[in-house]
Amino acid sequence: MSKPVIAIVGRPNVGKSTLFNRIIGRNLAIVEDKPGVTRDRNYANAEWEGRHFLIIDTGGFEPETDDPMYTKMREQTTLAIEEADIIVFLMDGQQGLLPADIEVCQRLRASGKPVLYAVNKVDGARHEGLILDFYRLGIDTLYPLSAQHGAGFSELLDELTKLLPVTGPEPDEDHPRIAIIGRPNVGKSSFINALIGEDRMIVSPVSGTTRDAVDSLYQYYGRKYVLVDTAGIRSRGRVTQGVEKYSVMRAIKSLDRADVALVLLDAVEGITEQDERIIGLAHEAGKAIIIILNKWDLVADKEEEYKRMMAQAEQKLKFVDYAPVLTMSALTRQRITKVFDEIDKVMLEASKRVATADLNRVFEKLAAHHEPPLYRGKRVKYYYITQVDIKPPTFVVFVNYPDGVHFSYLRFIENNLRRAFGFLGTPVRIYPKRRREEETPRQRPAKRRK
Repeated sequence: MSKPVIAIVGRPNVGKSTLFNRIIGRNLAIVEDKPGVTRDRNYANAEWEGRHFLIIDTGGFEPETDDPMYTKMREQTTLAIEEADIIVFLMDGQQGLLPADIEVCQRLRASGKPVLYAVNKVDGARHEGLILDFYRLGIDTLYPLSAQHGAGFSELLDELTKLLPVTGPEPDEDHPRIAIIGRPNVGKSSFINALIGEDRMIVSPVSGTTRDAVDSLYQYYGRKYVLVDTAGIRSRGRVTQGVEKYSVMRAIKSLDRADVALVLLDAVEGITEQDERIIGLAHEAGKAIIIILNKWDLVADKEEEYKRMMAQAEQKLKFVDYAPVLTMSALTRQRITKVFDEIDKVMLEASKRVATADLNRVFEKLAAHHEPPLYRGKRVKYYYITQVDIKPPTFVVFVNYPDGVHFSYLRFIENNLRRAFGFLGTPVRIYPKRRREEETPRQRPAKRRK
């Protein structure tokens, strides 16, 4: 299901980025005590009391300005308002209600979206008198808070989660959702058009033609798939148009609700840094991944070029060495349907469950043959492993010192699990956890009788 979208809007320097960082629990947005620091929209996944949503931090909204920078920031905020399901309108309690706040409030009312009106920089009871002036907006409920220190934060988030829309099932939810992602002009729309035999997508040699995510139902030998074409994801330095930034966010949202990510690369250009970033997005999202070298018809010496590309992939894409790499040509339709056999394979692997007994037979052998490093002079004991989830396959390793588990040892465990059980095309998540003292005797190693 697609996550609801929450946008934080307001004038410059009212604390939007500070609130954004507090909601997501880390310092992603740059915070500085001067207006105009956040010029683009930042977005991140967030969760509160088990409810998941996408949060957007916007640049300051100045209704009337001749400054080109503030004009672009206003455009970005307008796009975020259009995209959002719910809006948090943040104002500055220290500065009081300003005419710009009133105009922004009028625009938000015109949007027809649910709005929470929050007054920031209200640090406890001594500042509560600051919010009285804001009732001139005609608002029944105001939420005083301090985004920096946390006062009033829980009350705002509790109310926010009450307003989150109830998301129904996605259309065609029984069919695998395949997100086609990649840089602009690598052939994503051409690939879909070649499959369905019609110009369902606008195809143009001009990069950035696709502005939105579009779903198409495709049937292959009786099996149905939902294909999601997305806008090309540019590098941050090259994203200059507001609509393009809006498209990038949509592409990431489409990836979030997909089962498999088909990452298209330009076989002529090779693997670029932006290709690495895009594949990283799919990996971090926990999606099954298939890497496709498109435009293979333009490659001259195919055998040598394939060897070169595989060597390049081994060097640059070590973090997704589990992902299969295919070659195809959307233009000539060469091997395009082979993709679906691979999709079925990686989806099966992403949904694979392994019995705890089988897991621990492998786990005990690798733990015995590869001693983990010490933690503060003490031995880290690995007791057992169990699978807790699928899509992606997720495991918990029970140990005595979770903080002492080095990421390289988790990688070692992952490699051994892949050798034993496969997991082709899917990320694998492994988390260390302290063993509970109240474990049952069955979970403890049996003691040898004397």
